[in-house]
Amino acid sequence: MTNTILIKNALILNPNDNFENRKQSLLIKDDLIFEISDEIDDSNVDKIIDAEGKILLPGLINTHTHLSMTLFRGLADDLSLDSWLNDHIWPMEANLNGEYCYIGALLGAVELIKSGTTTFSDMYFYMEDVARAVDDAGIRAVLSYGMIDFGDEEKREAEIKENLALYNSCNGMADGRIKVFFGPHSPYTASEELLIKVRKLADEYNMGIHIHVSETQKEINDSLDEKGLRPFEYLDKIGFLGPDVVAAHCVWLSDEEIEIIKKHNVKISHNPCSNMKLASGVAPVSKLIENDICVSIGTDGASSNNNLDLIEELKTASLLQKVSTLDPKVLNSDESIEMATIKGAQALSLDSEIGSIEVGKKADIILIDTNSPNMVPDSSSLSSNIIYSANGSNVDTTICNGKILMENKKLTVLDEDEIYAKAKQAIKELKEAI
Repeated sequence: MTNTILIKNALILNPNDNFENRKQSLLIKDDLIFEISDEIDDSNVDKIIDAEGKILLPGLINTHTHLSMTLFRGLADDLSLDSWLNDHIWPMEANLNGEYCYIGALLGAVELIKSGTTTFSDMYFYMEDVARAVDDAGIRAVLSYGMIDFGDEEKREAEIKENLALYNSCNGMADGRIKVFFGPHSPYTASEELLIKVRKLADEYNMGIHIHVSETQKEINDSLDEKGLRPFEYLDKIGFLGPDVVAAHCVWLSDEEIEIIKKHNVKISHNPCSNMKLASGVAPVSKLIENDICVSIGTDGASSNNNLDLIEELKTASLLQKVSTLDPKVLNSDESIEMATIKGAQALSLDSEIGSIEVGKKADIILIDTNSPNMVPDSSSLSSNIIYSANGSNVDTTICNGKILMENKKLTVLDEDEIYAKAKQAIKELKEAI
């Protein structure tokens, strides 16, 4: 039986249409955008949403996070990445299990839905349990298992086996909403043998690769000391890079590395709030964009951000580029919206399905209510009103794969109170276990 939703009178903001703003109606049939026009017959429609005064845009895409780490929100603040990881996060992670990761992922899913993110790319552990949460929540995800071997051959084989098991059990799951990537953690935690094996398997299975690269200056210095090469130079040398690689962070890049990234069409996930909080540095996003490199946006985990609000992340990204380059024109509001929509879709090789408002694409759609004190008067363009004025709490409606996940700011799929209670209990138990 066909399910239809008619969204009437929306201010449509479409990154694939030169950001021209049109007040139109949009018809969803099942999981797809079926029609966009000035007038659509509303007879025989299952559900009508009046979007008067609301901006309609593609569901936002978060290309780098660790969803289950919502449990560690505020656990270890105001620390360097080294201390944050070694002294606090890794000891806590040693006591994780599948149920804890499921609860953390559900908590993260609530936050994503409420702030307008319909797709996220995740790298973590117990990913089958994260997939279960994605299925329950109704959102879209690219999942990868965080592979760390530190040069240990037995550990390496186990990590590869784990990621392939995730692919075999979850790729295409949840009505096709879940896609699986390989997730070698980083060049400093994954051996050269592991990285080369991942490259070979990614080609064989036609899978993408999700990896952290060049997050801190220490990482660069260690790479130069150990290998005589900067991280991207090293990855280039071993034949790891390609258009299917999504590299998170990329804060410390030389001009030569930017050329390497461009040559291999590597996709970048920029995580400004996490990079600022951990004092990692400022990624050269404006320079990457000038070089026609695909730059998307990520929040990183809630333990180093400390939220998953992608609209807030976009504002931070734009302002950070302006102040670091002393140029108010860089990373303008249109470019910022692209990072969280069509560029995010391109990074995850999903741009034929999501990332723009087009007939035939998946119905991943959000509505932002402009009738809020922080968005009135709306004398700016729609994109600048979103980037510089809005935040996640202005999201009114979230639809993914043609299913309404939130309407009038009320979740329709998950029980918030139950999830909050379980998350509080989980972190209590994890703290007691240390």
